[in-house]
Amino acid sequence: MSAITIFCDFDGPIADVSERYYATYRQGLAWIQAAAKVQGEPLTVRYLSKSQFWTFKQNRVPDRQIAHWSGLNGSQIDAFLAQVSRIVNQAALLDHDQVQPQARAGLDILRQSGVRVVLVTLRPPDQVLEFLAQHDLAWAISDLYGMPQVEAAYNNQASHKIDLLRTAIATQTRQGYDLSQAWMIGDTEADIMAGQTLGIDTVAVTCGIRSSSYLQSFRPTHLLPDLWTTCQKIQQRAIVARQRG
Repeated sequence: MSAITIFCDFDGPIADVSERYYATYRQGLAWIQAAAKVQGEPLTVRYLSKSQFWTFKQNRVPDRQIAHWSGLNGSQIDAFLAQVSRIVNQAALLDHDQVQPQARAGLDILRQSGVRVVLVTLRPPDQVLEFLAQHDLAWAISDLYGMPQVEAAYNNQASHKIDLLRTAIATQTRQGYDLSQAWMIGDTEADIMAGQTLGIDTVAVTCGIRSSSYLQSFRPTHLLPDLWTTCQKIQQRAIVARQRG
């Protein structure tokens, strides 16, 4: 089949999860503070601003350190991190996720250019499909490979992403799709490592949960600000490919 196929992460390039992660952080702190009060051990917490919190997340500051800077110590940190893991994928918090600015326009560029978008995400497929339906984006996605574990996306393990991309590539190849110009687009080191391991070009976008300087250290093929810019570059390649074909 002649249509160009690209692989793309969901959180970061398409979905802006920053508000959910920040809301989860605040709820986790409020929970641990309330628990301490019940136990007769009043606790003063320090809420980081969203800008501070997201900058720390983008630069891979450990969650334990973020918790410590927020006023927690010892077992309080362990309890806080466990609570965050429990609630981060709850429906009320998932509602905080939004479409990245201009991501819709970028995906429309790909549709007009005849480029297929295959999602490779550590989120459970039902969460992704619900988001796509809610934001009228189902038209933009040709296929979806996700993870059953709801905690996997938060942990973002590179080994999981490599295995998932390997499965996606093998399946798309068996189905006869053209992967000669395939790219892996994502916002974390896991996405870059997956693409590099499986021999396809990588695009690291800096609008997600990793900073530009951190992503650059993994030497992606391209380092771009967002999906919109990435889709414009892919469109140019698609045009050149058609002219040569």
